[in-house]
Amino acid sequence: MKIPIHIAEKLLQLLQGGTIPSSLAKHSLIDDLVLEGIIERKGRIKKNLLLSDSQALCTYLQNICSINDLQQYIQVTKLENVLRSDLVTATADSKLIKVRTFKGFLINCYSPIQVALNGKLVTLNPINGTFHFIYDFENFNLPSHITIVGIENPENFRHIDQQKYLFRDIEPLFISRYPQNQSKDLIKWLQSIPNNYLHFGDFDFAGIGIYLSEYKRHLADRAIFFVPENIDRLIANNGNKKRYDEQTINFEVKSIEEDKLLQLIDTIHKYRKGLDQEILIIQ
Repeated sequence: MKIPIHIAEKLLQLLQGGTIPSSLAKHSLIDDLVLEGIIERKGRIKKNLLLSDSQALCTYLQNICSINDLQQYIQVTKLENVLRSDLVTATADSKLIKVRTFKGFLINCYSPIQVALNGKLVTLNPINGTFHFIYDFENFNLPSHITIVGIENPENFRHIDQQKYLFRDIEPLFISRYPQNQSKDLIKWLQSIPNNYLHFGDFDFAGIGIYLSEYKRHLADRAIFFVPENIDRLIANNGNKKRYDEQTINFEVKSIEEDKLLQLIDTIHKYRKGLDQEILIIQ
């Protein structure tokens, strides 16, 4: 049984010899403890709670709630990044509180990049067919001239070496939008660093919507949507009409200030087609 933190704090107060107004500790656990005779309600008009048997309370918490140490349980519950090992020590149950044990995001690059991770210099240089996964992203820093390129689709992220021609003017570090449940970590990291962000996604309304809602609104002027120079020809020759017919615009075009992105939207309307970013992978 998981005990709400405010009830746990009231029980700790009782264990330390205090009394508390009954009105401040309304919970089924308190009712059970009163029925067991471990806690008493006293007072005619304003009832207070007081502890009858401290050892019985500790035994009850251990056997029924899997709480070995009430004070440690309270401290662990309040931690922002609680570890399962902490939960086992405090509660004998590593799953009592929902814990994210797998955080971070995938990165890739086609040229070696020296970065800092936990204060140590590390060279990123994954061999073909592998990626790096950054877990301690809070302590992951890189030179400010590196441009972060966010890739929407996995195939483009896998084959970045076949897309070098697109990024000749920048020194890129590629990050993957997938797995999507890691995206909050990615945004948190991007907000903590000064580097520019270039979004490389599908050239359709859905791809633009992802960029605006998930990245642009958090990064403002540091974020730009990548639009290749030959986008007009690519959409005309390789675009998908069904994509245009099925997608709706879920963003405010008037709020967009990027000229190339506005031109892209006009081009999509012009040919009534959308285009997948995989077209840019050179075989």
